[in-house]
Amino acid sequence: MKMHGAGNDFVIIDSRGLPTATTPALAAALGDRNRGVGFDQLAEIRDVDGSDFALDFWNSDGSRAGACGNASRCVADFVMTGLGRDRVTFVTERGTLGAERRPDGLVSVNMGAPILDWAGVPLSDAVDLLHLPIEGDPAAVGMGNPHCVFFVDDVEAVEVAKVGSAIENHPLFPSATNVEFASLTGLDRLRMRVWERGAGITLACGSGACATAVAAHLRGLTGRRVAIDLDGGTLEIDWRDDGVWMTGPSAHVFDGWLTPAYLAEHA
Repeated sequence: MKMHGAGNDFVIIDSRGLPTATTPALAAALGDRNRGVGFDQLAEIRDVDGSDFALDFWNSDGSRAGACGNASRCVADFVMTGLGRDRVTFVTERGTLGAERRPDGLVSVNMGAPILDWAGVPLSDAVDLLHLPIEGDPAAVGMGNPHCVFFVDDVEAVEVAKVGSAIENHPLFPSATNVEFASLTGLDRLRMRVWERGAGITLACGSGACATAVAAHLRGLTGRRVAIDLDGGTLEIDWRDDGVWMTGPSAHVFDGWLTPAYLAEHA
């Protein structure tokens, strides 16, 4: 399936009842927007004991991703529709998470508690997470994958590709990092742009929006509930006692089938 959440686009492979199908080579091939399908992330749905489903994530370069909030929302929407329910639980590398459909039709997903210790993000050194020793004074937050968040006066003026690609592999981030740039635009409202680890510039990033909201609150810029305007749309972030909840739009664009020849070539 091809899906997107606020322009953050995904290939979804439904492997429930089947052997898992995705390999790094297949993920990278499918991620090629000219020779494959194209996506920001790939998510594979699989069976798991004790929850409705499990999700594994890949970036478009074939590397693994630990979390993907918008893909989680899209898949939760799809599974809830199939089950005729408004709530599901699912398993990722972060553990068991939950999602629910609101009365207005939007889907909310609990992305779990933010990781706020240097080793858990992970960082290579024990430094102040809210004020990293990097030019621009960014903050670090873990949301199942690492995030480096810059607060700037005018996010539209940032050269996202230039700065993001440079920070992605900064020595302070041994597993590389997603890079967010955010400006305060109103009361509890932020404008954010993002460079995703292993994918580059994307129109939206759910885990990045969650990390940015957490960092903004900890720096005293916002409350715990914020609206974040991204290039592809708006996400609502609510940092509750049980985790960081993210709400936004989701779309199921089309279904497709990979040919045996393509699978054989990229196994």
